[in-house]
Amino acid sequence: MSAQQTLTVRDLPDPPSGARNLMLIVLDSLRYDSWIAAAPKHLGRIGEVQQRYAYATWTPPSHYNLLTGLLPHSRPGGEMPAAEYFKNEFLAFGERLQVDVADIQRGLLPSLFLPTLFRSLGYHTRALVSMSVLNRHTAINRDFESYDRMKRHNDMASMLDLLEFDPRRPTFYLLNIGETHYPYAVPGDDARNWPYLAGVHGAVRGLTAVADEMGGPRVLSTEEMNEARHRQINALSYVDGLFAELFARIPPDTYVIVTADHGELFGEDGQFGHGPVVHEKVLEVPLVEGLVPTGYRAALG
Repeated sequence: MSAQQTLTVRDLPDPPSGARNLMLIVLDSLRYDSWIAAAPKHLGRIGEVQQRYAYATWTPPSHYNLLTGLLPHSRPGGEMPAAEYFKNEFLAFGERLQVDVADIQRGLLPSLFLPTLFRSLGYHTRALVSMSVLNRHTAINRDFESYDRMKRHNDMASMLDLLEFDPRRPTFYLLNIGETHYPYAVPGDDARNWPYLAGVHGAVRGLTAVADEMGGPRVLSTEEMNEARHRQINALSYVDGLFAELFARIPPDTYVIVTADHGELFGEDGQFGHGPVVHEKVLEVPLVEGLVPTGYRAALG
């Protein structure tokens, strides 16, 4: 919790009657076509997957955008003014949460930040993240009651043991899932043969290193990039099995949104990865949403 966060549960107002839990789950770096190739069984039970487009090509700005309440867009085109599209996006939260739209409006202004909105509605606000660029010292951590980064970037299984819901008031959860991020490693997979590709944290740590210490840039071969795509598909299949357990553990009145923050390049135009690149495949992401599928809690028992 950051120093800015001084609210406690005692400060929360009573939530609206019938307000639902909401989980926003972000599969880091997952391409839309990787979802199609994996055809996830359990995630497919939430609803029909949609092809959407991220507002940003790397993790921090995309997560910030998601937390403004604007999910990856449907590419409506010039026939719809942006303001009208944004309005419809915000109106959808009233239906998802079973909350009056006037409450949504009051809670979103002036911050335009979902955790702040949910605090104003009397929700618990909790986050579990995988990637270091989303650590609790970043600007993303605002108005979260709890905000924790996992010890490993690919450990959704451990997240499940940390989930908690209060029967007296609803909860908003942000989950950032790292298995679908490079090197797309799942338990039992030895990813040590894959080169270390530094992100922003690694780049900052290397600012004062001499060239010999840092080594030259490592470029994946065409064969490695093809294998990387299959690894991401396999990682989603693994994560899909964990979603069955997640559905069994969370309350049935929980609304779930599953999407990705951005996509990934696997050799298109000779490029790999995401971030400072301009390509449609880095923007194409899946989105599926709906209430928790039925039948899983009985299976858990």
